[in-house]
Formats: sequence, structure tokens, C-alpha cells
Amino acid sequence: MAKVRFLDQNLEVEVPVGTSILEAAQAIQAPEGSACGGVCACSTCHVYVERGAELLSEAEENEEDILDKAFDVRMSSRLGCQAKIQREGTVEVRISKESLDAFYNEHPEARR
Repeated sequence: MAKVRFLDQNLEVEVPVGTSILEAAQAIQAPEGSACGGVCACSTCHVYVERGAELLSEAEENEEDILDKAFDVRMSSRLGCQAKIQREGTVEVRISKESLDAFYNEHPEARR
């Protein structure tokens, strides 16, 4: 098992190895966008991996192509739908503003 911490939301979830960051977010109802349904066709699941990047799958070319179109891309940027946990440990992420905005547009009832 691995842990995923969503730092700004103060949420943590334990998930099996092989789970994506997006799947972990959905399991704990963290506000991560997923307009395309998690098929690497948009950047609404954009997150920043603050810790544990070495536990994740490598970014492939299609993920990098989508990130080229995202907002506020950083060295730690990943698409939650593509970043799969490959080993046990703890991954800490921050959900990007782009992703938060997408989530609340998709789920207006969740707005605070």
C-alpha cells in the first residue's frame, strides 16, 4: 500500500500500488479535476508532486504533450491520471489552481 497526501486540503488516503493520483483523489473526494475522465486528453488533473516523485511512473510523451498546454507548469508537474504509484511509500501533492477550478466547474455543489 501507498499513501497519497493532498497537502492543501489536509487529506490523506492509503491506496494499492498501481493506483493513479487521480484515482487516489477520487477515493478520498479531494477536489482534483478530471474533465476528460482520466484519459490524458486534457490538463484538468494537473498536480504538483512535492514529495515521492520517485515512487511514481515516469511521464510519457503524451503526458508531456498535454502538460505543454497546461497553466503554471513546474518541474514537479504531473497529470494525476497518468502518474501511477509504482512502489510503497508516501506521495505528497498539491492540486494546481487549474485543476481546482476545473473540479469546482464540474461540481458546483462542492463549492465552499
